[in-house]
Amino acid sequence: MTVTEAPAEQQASVRPVGLGRGYRFELVKLVSQWRIRVLLLACWLAPAVFVAAVSQQSDLPVDTLFGRLMNATGWAGPLVLLGFAGSYALPLLTSLVAGDVFAAEDRLGTWRHLLVAMRSYRRIFVSKALASLTVILLLVFGLAASSTVGGLIAVGGQPLVGLDGHLLSSGDAAVKVALAWICVLAPTLALAGIGLLGSVALGRSPMGLLLPAVVALVLAVAQLLPLPVVVRLALPTYAFISWNGLFTDPAQLGPLLIGVGVSLVWAAVSTALAYVLFVRRDFTDLTYDGAGRRVLTAGLLPLAGLIGVTVAVVAVATPASGSGIDRAKLQQSLSTEFAHLYRIQTAQLHRPDVAEEQLAASTECTKGGGLVEAEGPGNDWRCVVSWHLPGISATGQAIYQLDVTSDGRYVADGDGPKEVNGYFQVRTPEGDRPNPLWQFDGNVELLSSTKG
Repeated sequence: MTVTEAPAEQQASVRPVGLGRGYRFELVKLVSQWRIRVLLLACWLAPAVFVAAVSQQSDLPVDTLFGRLMNATGWAGPLVLLGFAGSYALPLLTSLVAGDVFAAEDRLGTWRHLLVAMRSYRRIFVSKALASLTVILLLVFGLAASSTVGGLIAVGGQPLVGLDGHLLSSGDAAVKVALAWICVLAPTLALAGIGLLGSVALGRSPMGLLLPAVVALVLAVAQLLPLPVVVRLALPTYAFISWNGLFTDPAQLGPLLIGVGVSLVWAAVSTALAYVLFVRRDFTDLTYDGAGRRVLTAGLLPLAGLIGVTVAVVAVATPASGSGIDRAKLQQSLSTEFAHLYRIQTAQLHRPDVAEEQLAASTECTKGGGLVEAEGPGNDWRCVVSWHLPGISATGQAIYQLDVTSDGRYVADGDGPKEVNGYFQVRTPEGDRPNPLWQFDGNVELLSSTKG
């Protein structure tokens, strides 16, 4: 009896670690690192302090989307932080987590112990990928929750003015803010997949750690260039920008859905490439220091080809052409936003309300003083808005100077008459606020015929 039980006990003692235990082990290893603990603490505390402090200042970050509203509503704070996070924080966080999860084993020389314990390349890869994903999600959720709490405590949950001038109630603003943060998970996962690929392919090289941040920087610079709209939408980080389409009525869902879809494709492809490189690695080679030329053939070239594929698919699937910014779109967007903001100003000044249909706002725009084609981004747009009031035969007019960026966002700066769109303070129940028609942010949908 004892003789027959001994082999069973020996077999149980060498049973490989399952996926669940492997995942928990990798998660504990990550969270036990002082660097990850500092990141978690910073993401859960620093945004609340930052948003609360900035919201109490008179000098607001007006060059950031929703920055000029930070002292008017607490819902602007998490959106300002979201714009910053998409450009800087999230690429850096994915680099420090996903970009190091495999390379750390190379630096420490612990692969043989891990292979003996788990005895499966697949389980090791999935455990590490899931553990890094969990930590990244905790970091992103901390940024979102902390900045929201900081804004609401410092300012309150007043309605939020959307990018077309319509008011979002506190409940609507909460839903849109949550959706915006959820949408940026897609490009974050794309960068995380690139981080896994760099960590596997480059071994202990520091370039593996920096790869997601470098890719994000290159793509951010590309977004500043006058690229065709089909190329812009096909880049994996476009969803870091396109969430602003949620804050119009109707929502500009076309660019957002394309951006999220492209990001998820990049996340899947880059993770699959990392998996292929990992399972083909020779762990008996103690001098291994990266995949060498295989990084080019099995990593960079497929991703470069993926850009070409996504550009072709977007070009076929959408009616977009050129920069996606033209005079007709800009005039329609500015007319709609002016009408919405005019009613807000009317209410703040305690004047009789007027329906937007009665205002019949229309806009005429020129670019470069009429000497250049009225198309594309630039800070040389000049628009004249006209409207009518019931019982008054004269037509009202207001002049705006517009700075339009390549992603469709614009800043309208009132240039007279002073009584309409000049700078003056309006007394509201929440305190003195600048004239809503003075300066405001807007957004042009880059896709020609997409309806929200």
